[in-house]
Amino acid sequence: MSSFIPDKYQPYRFSLPNREWPDREITRAPTWCSVDLRDGNQSIPIPMNVEQKLEYFDMLVRIGFKEIEVGFPAASDADYDFVRRLIDEKRIPEDVTIQILCQCRDELIDQSLASLQGARKVIFHLYNSTSPAQRRVVFGKNKQEIMGIATHAVGYLKEHMGPMVNAGTSIKLQYSPESFSATEIEFAKEVCEAVMEVWQPTPQNRIILNLPATVECSRPGVYADQIEWMCRNIKNREHAVISLHTHNDRGTCTAATELGMQAGADRVEGTLFGNGERTGNLDLVTVALNMHVQNVDSGLDFSNLPKIVEVYERLTGMKVPPRQPYAGELVFTAFSGSHQDAIKKGLAERQQSTGDSAHPWDVPYIHIDPQDLGREYTSIIRVNSQSGKGGVAAVLEQHYGLHIPREMQPEVGRIVGAQTEVGGKQAELPPEQIYRIFSQEYLRHPQALVSCEVSGGKKGGSKCNGNLRINGRNISISGEGVGAVAAFCNAMQEAGVPAFEIAKIEEHSINVRAVHKNPTDAKAACYTKINTGLGKSSWGAAISTDTQRAYFMAILSALHRAGALANIGRG
Repeated sequence: MSSFIPDKYQPYRFSLPNREWPDREITRAPTWCSVDLRDGNQSIPIPMNVEQKLEYFDMLVRIGFKEIEVGFPAASDADYDFVRRLIDEKRIPEDVTIQILCQCRDELIDQSLASLQGARKVIFHLYNSTSPAQRRVVFGKNKQEIMGIATHAVGYLKEHMGPMVNAGTSIKLQYSPESFSATEIEFAKEVCEAVMEVWQPTPQNRIILNLPATVECSRPGVYADQIEWMCRNIKNREHAVISLHTHNDRGTCTAATELGMQAGADRVEGTLFGNGERTGNLDLVTVALNMHVQNVDSGLDFSNLPKIVEVYERLTGMKVPPRQPYAGELVFTAFSGSHQDAIKKGLAERQQSTGDSAHPWDVPYIHIDPQDLGREYTSIIRVNSQSGKGGVAAVLEQHYGLHIPREMQPEVGRIVGAQTEVGGKQAELPPEQIYRIFSQEYLRHPQALVSCEVSGGKKGGSKCNGNLRINGRNISISGEGVGAVAAFCNAMQEAGVPAFEIAKIEEHSINVRAVHKNPTDAKAACYTKINTGLGKSSWGAAISTDTQRAYFMAILSALHRAGALANIGRG
């Protein structure tokens, strides 16, 4: 039974006739502003201390942010001290502007200005709430009174910042009609224009009009309509930077921001990984990398995303979810067999074309090259009960350099897959366990090749002489044939092994990079399929520092798995 109560919630509606934003493309990056150190910091259970914020600030600078909101110095001693440390210790690069937040109150403006003494470039961010609910519930004021709060604060700031400006500090005003997305659009425009009238911006010294979805209350397209309407209708549009600040209450703030940029916005505020009040702020990593995969340079550097995640988690105490776009542990991981097969083939095609710098990235299921973010290909394919033969083969190839023949892969997949259910529960198998299962099945068996020599035989053939350890007994073998493999097979049959034939045999070298992960010093791998006289077939495998020895050991592996060595050496 539904819990829906009719008319309890009223939908927010706004529609822009002849909207143009759906046909526009995002072709350049906005101005990015990180609010991690203010909006993000205030929303974590234990806010960062000054030392932690300094380290976080340095990381934001390395990523490439040129505007960073560093705190609310009039509301917190910790924020005030942090701002002073940044300025006094000259931690702010010349091309970075710090931003502070302040409510529209005289004493708070005074305290904020005091915190900024000696700064080179500052964005002074004033805000007050303008929505009907805030006007009624929080302030008990009408529209004109709300507008008066904003214009008075801007005038007060303009009057009292003079000494700092004269001392060389550049101060830019940012004004936010808080809860813009829930405010009557005409009133939001009226308040912004009144603020502009007091501040008197110019095209060379523009005001930032930050239009936040403080609470996401409508579809992303509605927010885009609001932004385009403001861009169309605000007086002296060329005097203003239109800025976005979205929250994720409906789970669509990424879409709202991207559509807002299409609608004409110049600037975007957000946090790394979307940390923020309630369901969070905009995830700047996601939006920036979304641009990256559309061939637009975001200007931000996420080429070592795992390190950024590590610093973020350590300093904030928050965790990046495993399915977080781009940054999560599992976002480039495939467990499904069909996905694994497509990814493996796509990466193989990509590897073959690496010499062509113009070759576009086009790997199925992986829309960005993980190496662009500092991620490794080796973690893309992982094995559980949903995985298929391709997944197991890919893990053995990526981690151990083993290229399992396609015809052999179904058998290996079944053997490994049988181990994914432990105690009635499905489990993921790490690479080392997959290799252990493969090794126990194919490489480690009681039948040992002690020694074997191949020399020239009669009529130009080959002669094989060797010693085996089978069923606890030493067995000598000798045989001739056309080539070393045929000679070895004939020697085995001369020793009493039932008739068999080689149906398939493949060999490859193990690449050097994979060898160090392999628990042996192997340089070559061999895979052999035999057909027995009883109509059965069996695969064997071996790895060795010697290619010829690998062939012989793979044949022994196949014979052992076929049960063909059960009686040899028993007399």
